Amino acid sequence: MTKHWKKAASVAVAAAVVLSACGSKEETASPSPGGSQAPGAAQKEKLTLNWMISVPNAQASLPAADKDFIRKTIEEKFNVELKIEYSVLGEEFSNKLHAKMTAGDTPDLFHAEAQKTSKYILDGVVADLTPYVSPQTMPNYFKWVTQDEMKRYQVQGAFKRAPVPFEKSQYHAYYVRKDWLDNLGMKIPKTYDEMLEVMKAFTFKDPDGNGKNDTYGFTTFGAGANVSREFPEWFKAGMGAGLLIDKESFYDTGSNQRAGKVLDEIRKTLELKVVDPDWYLNKTGEHLNKVQQGRVGIFYSTARDIAFDNSNNSIQAKTREVTGNQKAEFAAFHIAGNIPITYEALPGLPFMIGVKTPDNKIKRTMEILDWLASPEGFLLANFGKEGVHYKKDGNKITLIPDAVKKDIIDNGSFTTIWSSIFSYGVKDLAPLGLELVDPRETDHDRAILAQFKTNKYYTLGTNVSPPQGLDLAAFRKQMNVYQAKVLFDEKDSSNWVKYSQELMDKYSGKALFDGYAEQVSTALGKKITFKVD
Repeated sequence: MTKHWKKAASVAVAAAVVLSACGSKEETASPSPGGSQAPGAAQKEKLTLNWMISVPNAQASLPAADKDFIRKTIEEKFNVELKIEYSVLGEEFSNKLHAKMTAGDTPDLFHAEAQKTSKYILDGVVADLTPYVSPQTMPNYFKWVTQDEMKRYQVQGAFKRAPVPFEKSQYHAYYVRKDWLDNLGMKIPKTYDEMLEVMKAFTFKDPDGNGKNDTYGFTTFGAGANVSREFPEWFKAGMGAGLLIDKESFYDTGSNQRAGKVLDEIRKTLELKVVDPDWYLNKTGEHLNKVQQGRVGIFYSTARDIAFDNSNNSIQAKTREVTGNQKAEFAAFHIAGNIPITYEALPGLPFMIGVKTPDNKIKRTMEILDWLASPEGFLLANFGKEGVHYKKDGNKITLIPDAVKKDIIDNGSFTTIWSSIFSYGVKDLAPLGLELVDPRETDHDRAILAQFKTNKYYTLGTNVSPPQGLDLAAFRKQMNVYQAKVLFDEKDSSNWVKYSQELMDKYSGKALFDGYAEQVSTALGKKITFKVD
């Protein structure tokens, strides 16, 4: 392969997702064939509910109505017809949602990018959730989300967004082609220097043994707009977290004056030609396609099962499928050591209700959501039917892999979509007092889980939001422009301090992060001061 460098003009990009992106999909319910309504359902007026949700896996799809026992259960139990539109969360999702809102076709329920919710609230397009979301109206939901978490999640002083039940565990890791390491007689890296040596070897020492100069050490994505936070140089500098607390000081690591030195380090790595040359243009998921094609040996992910043996959609499984190499294997590692990777898990994905959604539709939607947060609904939406797809023995939920594959995986892995509505990516069943046992997990998979437990985190204490009237998106866009300028157009970071100060003054960075520091101070009960140096 000819190795070359590409640069691009800035365009907006959303946060990373783990698998290749695709266009949105829409599934319109057909009347459920046969079956009877659950007790009480017949007394309810039948409603059509339009929902627009995000999913973590672009390859998942809903099956035909006769194979979708989850849809059938919900529609009969609550006397509704569900029209569900779903796609990976990102710019395309947000643009389509915006178009619907502009046309007056706001979904009854929708997910949203967290940073965009302030605008929805200020624009008056979303409903007040106070009458509908409380421990009294949604007792199951509040097993997953505490009232303190809910309070700290609010923006613009209004209760108009609420978090989808979220995973409290986190799954940050780099992944390296273990079979390539074995071919070269190398070990899994544990430090930045060791990782860099592996990146060099994967680029120049023919790790796949095909006699061609066609592999690279590392890949990530920038979508033509961002200097990726997945570069190991951020972690080497102790700046892996976007927002950082160091004793009584609060930092935004991307705009901090020290970020210039990180950009210098990234430039040195790029000059070694060990990084996928298309990384800056790669859109969300495109970098993982290159991994699956056997062209790159290291990537970063926050998905629990991204490299599991037991996941048909894992990068490891896809790499074996695409390359035909059944020995392809990925091992998890990190270089942060005892330095916190980021802050402890906080509520993430918000759900919102259209302001014009009728009261009866809101109440019915919330009934369904609370049921999805209950043991009955959660287990059905995530794992299937008791006695068919899993066995329950006390508090242990043990999957039945053959039935799961036949009824669920081979039909588009459709539980991915239903579970995403109200338990996005959750694998820990502790809030329900349950424990998941997956017989498919191998020693390889358990080694990855063990790696996650070595990661360190610090407490931020609260979701933060820009003070009213301040534009975080404009700030980040300009920050990305300056980072790219330093990295691609200038020989070093000597101008970065000037750019950083301009971000603080002209683009209201200081006012933004003073506001963040105040919110964090309130949550932690101690004075935290924003610093830029």
